[in-house]
Amino acid sequence: MKFNINVIANIIGILLMINGFLMLTAVPFGIYHMESTWKGMLVSSFINSAVGFLLYYRTKDNKNKDLRRRDGYLIVTSSWVFMCLFGMLPYIITNQIPNLSNAFFETVSGYTTTGATILDDIESLDHSILYWRSLTQWIGGMGIIVLAVAILPFLGIGGMQLFVAEAPVFSLDKLQPRIKETAQRLWLIYISFTIVLFFILWAEGMDIFDAVNHAMTTFATGGFSTKNASIGYFESPLIQYTIILFMFISATNFTLTYFALKLDFKKILNNEEFKIYLSFIVILTLIVFSTLYMIDSSYAEETFRGAFFNIVSIVTTTGFTTADFTGWTDFITILFFILMFFGACAGSTSGGIKLVRHVVLLKNSYNEIKRQLHQSGVFTLKFNNRKVPNEVISNILAFMMLYVVIFSFGSIVMTFIGVDFETAIGSVAATLGNVGPGIGDVGPSGTYNSIPTEGKWVLTLLMFIGRLELFTFLMIITPIFWKNN
Repeated sequence: MKFNINVIANIIGILLMINGFLMLTAVPFGIYHMESTWKGMLVSSFINSAVGFLLYYRTKDNKNKDLRRRDGYLIVTSSWVFMCLFGMLPYIITNQIPNLSNAFFETVSGYTTTGATILDDIESLDHSILYWRSLTQWIGGMGIIVLAVAILPFLGIGGMQLFVAEAPVFSLDKLQPRIKETAQRLWLIYISFTIVLFFILWAEGMDIFDAVNHAMTTFATGGFSTKNASIGYFESPLIQYTIILFMFISATNFTLTYFALKLDFKKILNNEEFKIYLSFIVILTLIVFSTLYMIDSSYAEETFRGAFFNIVSIVTTTGFTTADFTGWTDFITILFFILMFFGACAGSTSGGIKLVRHVVLLKNSYNEIKRQLHQSGVFTLKFNNRKVPNEVISNILAFMMLYVVIFSFGSIVMTFIGVDFETAIGSVAATLGNVGPGIGDVGPSGTYNSIPTEGKWVLTLLMFIGRLELFTFLMIITPIFWKNN
């Protein structure tokens, strides 16, 4: 057999059972608020668990648990697809989002932590559905396969293949030598910071329900909110500054967060990517603040907070908003659009291209300029004081080229469907980069509901491709992937 189908089905079965269990945690919210949707959540949980158990039970006695690299890529992609397909059941069964295209779009946006929504009135949803919507982002933030490797060591399979296939930019060797222990530590950090953020938001004035939801979607860099006005609903400066801090932390390489918890700050301060990340946000915030301040200097702190919040939100690909940045100035709109192609740190919950790729590409371009001037010279590309292998540079060049091609092709398709130019490029950039709000009709004050059905499916595919860092998803649609070795 070309692929280890039994192991693939086994893992999908386990993940669906986890999906079903997590759906159960939404039931109490519906019961407490006396909303009938808790019954639909219960039915959805049963379907997930039943299908998952059937797949697991039929394949649990498989003795061959060896995984090849191809198996890993297929498991990752198929797991995300199955989790999304079964994860949309609560929307359909409860009739909260009855349209299949809309329900699948919202579900994929959740698991991929994109934060794009088709909901014109978020606050009209029942509490159990709002909670499940936020929970999908929290699940997807760290990654479904990381979850499996972390809490299911009895799988007895090659976890490294899954880890690398889903999160190719994680610094796996810096936490623990064993992949299982690395995944467990990542999830421990993830859960701990989510809990801490919940208590802080609660103490600062959010009610328990809002604090739970925003704690999950903030640290997942997801951006789903329980309010139509997103974080702009909460006018407390303290709440907004707190979310800024945790968006920044969640988009920092988790390896550095681990070192920070061990009080090893030297490694953080010497990390080139972190210094660029911090400087990038500071400079951009000052640029936007200065631009807005020159227009109106009446509310300096509020203007600074708005600039700071929205810059951090877009750079980290979280997608929360406190204001419609497309209504500030054309210069700021273009700036924010360009930022959708950056992303934050590798090894974080952030989406997008990631800063490290931009930095390596710029350094390589600079070296090429020097080679033209000094053709006999030898120029080594270093990052964090370590030589970057040629194969990594080649990978980054291919990634960037593919990203541009996919963005261009996606934009052309969207305009062909009938979407206006600004909305087309804004929606493609925002979904491919897993950012959420774009420009045009899908800006911070709009939603994706006005996008034609065909366009929603295109954007849904782009969310998948972006979340799996292009190669993992694109690899399985190439003919060579399905050929025998």
